[in-house]
Amino acid sequence: MEQGLKGALGLTGPEACLAHYRDWAASYDQGFATEMQYLLPAHVAAAFLGAQGQGPVLDVGAGTGLLAAALRQMGFEDPIDAVDFSSAMLERAAEKRIYDGLFQTDITQPLTLTRRYGGIVSSGTFTAGHVGPTALPHLLAVARPQAQFALSINRRVWSLAGFDDALEALGAQKRITDLQLIEVEVYGAAAAQIDSAHAGDRALIALFRAA
Repeated sequence: MEQGLKGALGLTGPEACLAHYRDWAASYDQGFATEMQYLLPAHVAAAFLGAQGQGPVLDVGAGTGLLAAALRQMGFEDPIDAVDFSSAMLERAAEKRIYDGLFQTDITQPLTLTRRYGGIVSSGTFTAGHVGPTALPHLLAVARPQAQFALSINRRVWSLAGFDDALEALGAQKRITDLQLIEVEVYGAAAAQIDSAHAGDRALIALFRAA
């Protein structure tokens, strides 16, 4: 598991990403999320619902469906679609039967999805070795006006990757409104015994609405 997390945070290209998550998909939920007490999906779900988010929802970098599962557990009944770069992870997500649609795609490129989403959420995708702020305009392009966003952004890359500047620019361009940041812990106490290097990781949940 530890190698899985460390490997994920050090990914450097699309082929490496696909290979890593293909190998990690089968053990992700139990070997990573459970053992590390992965709190982030529930934090994002709670923030989205707290902001009165509505569907249809697009779960970005959905992985095995932990964020959507958290939304369902909190009583959210609107349709949820999943998008992820890894077909292996989406196969695991499909087994949970919580999504209306599943799409394998690269969010760093323009999306072919229709502009139908009233909510866009993401947990764990905007982090080291993964997706940078250049994906944000692609997500805005499939969001309805006033769509609620709830995106986790790892604290390690918030400034380093330019998420702070990107969101400020989108606000200045009047493409997003009502930006709020909520800082949360990524993992629970059990993580310290498994991966001390990342156990204390924190993330910012960026809440904002499409203009």
